[in-house]
Amino acid sequence: MKILHIPNYYYPHIGGIEQVARDCVRAMQGNVQRVLCFNHEKGNKTDETDGVTVVRAGCFAKVASQPLSLSYKKLLKKQFTEFAPDVVIFHYPDPFAAHYLLKFLKKRPACKLILYWHLDITKQKILGKFFKGQNRRLLERAEKIVATSPNYIEGSPYLSAYREKCVIIPCCVAAERVDCPKEVSARAEELKGIFRGRTLLFALGRHVPYKGMEYLVRASKYLPDGYAVCIGGEGPLTDSLKILAEEDPKITFLGKMDEDERKAYLLACDIFCFPSVTKNEAFGIALAEAMMMGKPAVTFTIEGSGVNYVSLKGVTGEEAENGNAEAFAQAVERISSDRDLSARYAQAARERAEALCSEEVFREKVLSLLLSVSE
Repeated sequence: MKILHIPNYYYPHIGGIEQVARDCVRAMQGNVQRVLCFNHEKGNKTDETDGVTVVRAGCFAKVASQPLSLSYKKLLKKQFTEFAPDVVIFHYPDPFAAHYLLKFLKKRPACKLILYWHLDITKQKILGKFFKGQNRRLLERAEKIVATSPNYIEGSPYLSAYREKCVIIPCCVAAERVDCPKEVSARAEELKGIFRGRTLLFALGRHVPYKGMEYLVRASKYLPDGYAVCIGGEGPLTDSLKILAEEDPKITFLGKMDEDERKAYLLACDIFCFPSVTKNEAFGIALAEAMMMGKPAVTFTIEGSGVNYVSLKGVTGEEAENGNAEAFAQAVERISSDRDLSARYAQAARERAEALCSEEVFREKVLSLLLSVSE
C-alpha cells in the first residue's frame, strides 16, 4: 500500500502534530510511504528521514500560523501523478494544503482519505468561520477521522457531527522519549540534591497563552516556601512571565531544554504541572510523557479537551477550576501533603499512560485503522 502523509511540518521540526505524524510513519513501516510538508525556508527540499522520502515545500510567508508556498500545488500534484497514493493521511488543521488536497482528491475517488483531526481552529475565530465549508468537505470526503480522545469528539462541533466516522487513537509516547540512560539518572539525582527539602514542581511547554504558564506562576504565590517551581521552555510570553514571577524565589525559569535535561527534571520532580487552559491543548503529549515516568499531575479542567482524558481527576492526579490559580495551588498541596495519595497517583499515572500511549498500543491502533480503509 502506498501512503502519503501530509502534516504541516515534519521532523526534525519539533511540535505535537509533527511528532504524531512521525509516529504514524514509524508505525506503518512495511508500506511504501512518502511525506509532503512545508519547509521553514524559501527553497524546496527533499530528504530521507526515518527511511522515508520527505518533500518539503519552500515557504514565502506565514499568516495566522499558516505557512504559504508558491510551489506547494505543483509538489502535491506530483505526489498524486507520480507517487499515486492509495491512502492520504492529512493532519488537520492546515487550510492552505486542504484547499489543493480537496481538488486533487476530487479527481481520484479511489484514493482513501484519513483525516487526522488534531484540533479545531479556535484562536483565529474569523478564519475558523471562513474555512467552515472547507472543513465540512474534508469531513465528508474522509473515510475515517482520527481524534486523540473521546472528549475532543464531544467538544468539537465538527467531529460530533461525524461520530460514526471517528476513531480514537491517543497520541504515542515513544520509548526514546522516556528512557533514561545512566547520565540522565545521575543528573536527576543531582537535581534532587539541589532541591532537597523542597517539593519539586516541573512544567514544560511553549510560553504562549493557551499553555497557561501565567496561572502556574500565580499559583506559586499561594504556595509556602517549601516548594520549588521549575518552568522549562520559552516563547513570546517569557519576559512577561519573568516580570510576574519577580520577588518569588520559588520559581526558576529553565529556558529551552535539551532531551537529557528534560528527562532529568521529569525523573527528579515530585509533581508535574500542566496548566494549559484552552482547547488548543487537545491532548497533552508532555503530560502523557510525565505520567509514563510515574509522575502525579495537576491540570485545569478544560471543557472539550483531551487533557482531562489523559489525566483522570482523583485517579492519576488532581484538577482545578480552569484559570483558578489558588485552586491549582491547593491541588498541588493535596498531593504533596499525602505521601500515600501521591504514590497511588504515581502508579496509576504510569499504568494509564502505558495503556493509552505506548508505542505498541499506538501501532496496533494505526495499523487497524489502515486495514479498515483498505478493505
